[in-house]
Amino acid sequence: MDALSHVSLLVATMNKGKLREVQSLLAGESVEIATLADFPDWPAAVEDGETFEDNARKKAIYYSALSGRITLTDDSGLVVDALDGGPGVYSARFAGPSCDDVENNRKLIQMLTDVPQATRTARYCCTVAVARSGKVIATASGTLEGCVIDEPRGQRGFGYDPHFLVAELNETAAELTPEHKNRISHRGQALRAILPQLRAVLRGDVAAPDDS
Repeated sequence: MDALSHVSLLVATMNKGKLREVQSLLAGESVEIATLADFPDWPAAVEDGETFEDNARKKAIYYSALSGRITLTDDSGLVVDALDGGPGVYSARFAGPSCDDVENNRKLIQMLTDVPQATRTARYCCTVAVARSGKVIATASGTLEGCVIDEPRGQRGFGYDPHFLVAELNETAAELTPEHKNRISHRGQALRAILPQLRAVLRGDVAAPDDS
């Protein structure tokens, strides 16, 4: 497949872990990638959607219009059955707006204290969106099934990864190598699904829709 010719893509995230996953997927392509870290003065997009797709689309529309660049966004999180789908779209700010991964994980485990391990089923969910000039071109989603465990395992990954056990592998997401994680992860699935549309947009083969 021909490499892209020095086109520019905004990956609208400050999360270095997410950026590494996108960079891995686009390895070998001549794409100049910028992130929100390159534009620290930009106001953040409002993420008030009820679903991951709502938020991915909102961010794609906002940042593509603001930047004037083709933009890739994602919204993702942990869905725990015993918490009625929580933390869900609030995964990144589960313990509060300025919380970190440690605080989020602490709250998660505290809320599951009385929940038996057998009913701690959960899944990672992700929706990615590609937009240009404030118009969404494509979206795609992926999920990874697992369960939540009390004791953290593994030094890789980020977010809830040390507590998210992929049962069929008996490994947490934080124990997987980056290559293995990219092959099976919710974000990896979504990114691979949207890659053909992303390449087409970057090459200028896809016109922006009339509305988003």
